[in-house]
Amino acid sequence: MSRRKGSGLFRKYFLVTISIILASFVFIGGALLILVSKLWMDEKNALLVENCISVAQNTSDVLESDYLTDSGRGSVIVICNTLLQISNAVDADVFITNTSGRVVYCKEILQSNMALITGNCMVHNQYRVPEDILNVAKTGLYRSTGNLGGSLNDIHFTVGAPVVVDGQTVAVAFVTQPIVDGLTPYITGIFRMFFLAMLFALALTFVMVYLVSYRLTRPLREMSAAAKQYATGDFSKRIAIKRSKIRILGQDETDELIQAFNSMAQALATLEMSRRSFVANVSHELKTPMTTIGGFIDGILDGTIEKEKEMQYLKIVSDEVRRLSRLVTGMLNMSKFEAGELDLKPVKFDVSEMIFRTLLGFEQVIDKKHIEIRGLDAMNINNVVADKDMINQVVYNLVDNAVKFTPEGGYIEVSSKADSEKIIVKIRNSGKGIPSEEIDKIFERFYKIDKSRSYDVKGAGMGLYLCKMIIEFHGGQIAARSEYGEYTEFIFQLPLD
Repeated sequence: MSRRKGSGLFRKYFLVTISIILASFVFIGGALLILVSKLWMDEKNALLVENCISVAQNTSDVLESDYLTDSGRGSVIVICNTLLQISNAVDADVFITNTSGRVVYCKEILQSNMALITGNCMVHNQYRVPEDILNVAKTGLYRSTGNLGGSLNDIHFTVGAPVVVDGQTVAVAFVTQPIVDGLTPYITGIFRMFFLAMLFALALTFVMVYLVSYRLTRPLREMSAAAKQYATGDFSKRIAIKRSKIRILGQDETDELIQAFNSMAQALATLEMSRRSFVANVSHELKTPMTTIGGFIDGILDGTIEKEKEMQYLKIVSDEVRRLSRLVTGMLNMSKFEAGELDLKPVKFDVSEMIFRTLLGFEQVIDKKHIEIRGLDAMNINNVVADKDMINQVVYNLVDNAVKFTPEGGYIEVSSKADSEKIIVKIRNSGKGIPSEEIDKIFERFYKIDKSRSYDVKGAGMGLYLCKMIIEFHGGQIAARSEYGEYTEFIFQLPLD
């Protein structure tokens, strides 16, 4: 699969991650703006309060001193000089008003001879502090953010403090500083550094997220390509688990997903092999009896087979028809079991009698192979409530296997015992047995023991699978054990209730 076709998930993952990081930077920037602004305003307020109180106190000291002589000219010079120095030091406008709200002292008075002579400042002459603000400032510290009742053109920090002489408030000192002019350069400087740092971090993050996203989505791209390959019937592709330095904590969910995916692929491959084997086996199983039936029927119809031998060949045809019927019934039952559509028809019957009658059906083969039957004399009546036809199919399959794989002169041993909760049936036959590596697989669907070892030379590989399904459907259990070269034994249990 090309990178362009497989990049959809990677592109989405990459874009989502980058978007989250950008949103995080925006959030951090907004939080930083609020925090920096608050810190700056708190700092400026504290500085303005400190200087306003200092100006008010200094003015009080001057007005109470001897500088009041010379028509107050000396006090004007000293006070205005102080206002000029503090204004320049804190980059703020410092002025003093009388109790009516008119400016009487400011820094511009020293910068204009005309203002010093007339006592009027061209800048502050238009200021009129509202009475409500004066009332607050005359009795204590006044702090606000605004335009000083319309006296200022834009938003300022404003702090006011009373000037007290001989216990009476004779004036009010004000310190104002524009917010925008002071805050904007401060914020701009900080955000310039933040923006440069953010650009560097984004560039580094962009590269890292690209590499990590591509690496993390690579297994998914490979699984997508493998799944398309599986859709064509090729289950050979497996996804490798690539270890990397970023996986420092061991196995993660992606590794588990890959392992599960590979296990699924292996299961599908095994099932496909079993299916193909099943189709081949069923085809063979159907073809052989149908060929036999067709040949014998044609021989009888065209007279090739003599009249006196017709009954012999019709019996063979009858046996082959029964064999076909069992095969078709088994396939139908397997489909019903897997679809959950099979209904039980429980009746009460004797399992020991069922085993005996089944062995009678194989009497000719048993006599021909000189097989010894053991355990019939020790069996008692053991009634159970179950679907008789299904259990009969289980017993038939197990006896059929036992007869088929017991060598000439061997033995088959059967037993049926009951306790308070269950009935236990055992069917053992002598012979080569089942290899240990095969014993755990014989109940799998379509599984057949290796033909090259001459174990299961007939069958479609579903007899034992059906036995397992039937027994478990009844709430019982079935198992097998074998001593290679000695015997094979099948054991199943059925609950009494």
